[in-house]
Amino acid sequence: MHRTIFYVSDGTGITAETIGHSVLTQFDGVDFESYRIPFVDSEEKARAAALRIKTAYAQNGMRPIVVNTVIDPALSEVLADSGALMLDVFAPFIGPLETELGTKRSPRVGKAHGLTDFAEYEARINATNYALTHDDGIDVNYADAEVILVGVSRVGKTPTCLYMALHYGVKAANYPLTEEDLERLELPKRLAPHRARLYGLTIDPQRLAQVREARRPGSRYAEIQQCRWELDQADRLFRRENIAVQNTTHTSIEEISSKILSQLDIEKHLF
Repeated sequence: MHRTIFYVSDGTGITAETIGHSVLTQFDGVDFESYRIPFVDSEEKARAAALRIKTAYAQNGMRPIVVNTVIDPALSEVLADSGALMLDVFAPFIGPLETELGTKRSPRVGKAHGLTDFAEYEARINATNYALTHDDGIDVNYADAEVILVGVSRVGKTPTCLYMALHYGVKAANYPLTEEDLERLELPKRLAPHRARLYGLTIDPQRLAQVREARRPGSRYAEIQQCRWELDQADRLFRRENIAVQNTTHTSIEEISSKILSQLDIEKHLF
């Protein structure tokens, strides 16, 4: 089965796409083709979006699905004229919240991703800069690090650090285990003082070999035997040093980050 999904928003569309993707992953055997239509904040743009959705309907004969986070009800009605299945993300929450809080909502476009708190924004920027300067052991001063990811090359340390910085304002560093580290099977001296903030990442050997082959084709670095040896040694080191570890092969960055923060008891909330 093939279905077309439109994530329509009067803002960036990130909320619609994130929630919609989480829901759609619950349905196996359906091939979803998705499109994001952001900044639908006028009648003209809403009509253009509706026409695009109608056109998709006419082309494939299957009713499109619209995940909608447009605030203005009038614009949502224009979108509904497309004939698509409309899934309004906010609708189930507005009524009960207005009743509970005793006040009506104040519809403001883009409020979710606006610069509403400069201190939080600055914290994210500072954390991102920290992640970049402490990537792959570039800066080994980990005094301010809230978490230090440890693992062999290409297990997902850098993107995970950047995600935690951008979305949670966490100062995350990472250290790549070298062959020398793995041969000694000892925690590098620069990491020893920060043991409580260490977290290990691993990955399946076959997947690691694929990732490395794309980066350095035909190299010893990408050979499956080398990948297996490095991962086995890293796993032995993690067990020996009692370092929590997570396999990243089939896990999203969002889930990896959430588990790390939970296990290290870092109380941060999504910005």
